[in-house]
Amino acid sequence: MAFLIKSMVGNPLKNIGLGGGEEKTEEAAPSDPAAAAGMTREEYEEYQKQLVEEKMQRDADFLHKKAERATLRTCLREKYRLPKSEQDENMIQMAGDDVDVPEELLKMVDEDAEEEEEKDSILGQIQNIQNMDMDQIKEKAQATLTEMKAKAEEKCSLM
Repeated sequence: MAFLIKSMVGNPLKNIGLGGGEEKTEEAAPSDPAAAAGMTREEYEEYQKQLVEEKMQRDADFLHKKAERATLRTCLREKYRLPKSEQDENMIQMAGDDVDVPEELLKMVDEDAEEEEEKDSILGQIQNIQNMDMDQIKEKAQATLTEMKAKAEEKCSLM
């Protein structure tokens, strides 16, 4: 609202020459960035150097985390015999060969492996049989048989 009033009243006053809408932006912003931040030149340079160092450290940490994830994906690909990824291999090489998978992720993978081994064992299969709903299995089998008969009757002229 104030903008609308200023533009309606300010612009005609500029044209008349009364100087109603002139703003001086050069005086408001100092040319030295150290002065703008309220520091001396040395403090400002030290601050900038510290920012650059922190950014480099964050980038290194981020690269290391990405390499850890790539290592985990590589391990999982080997475990499940999936094709290798060049992107993951490049990421590991960029971070160096000293990249290990984080302990938390290794624990999760180990727990999954133990669960899969239990399911693959004979005892795991027996437990799965006990948990099955036999009525539901019978219904599915009958539905499949009925569906197969219907398709056979459609295709075969003798039936």
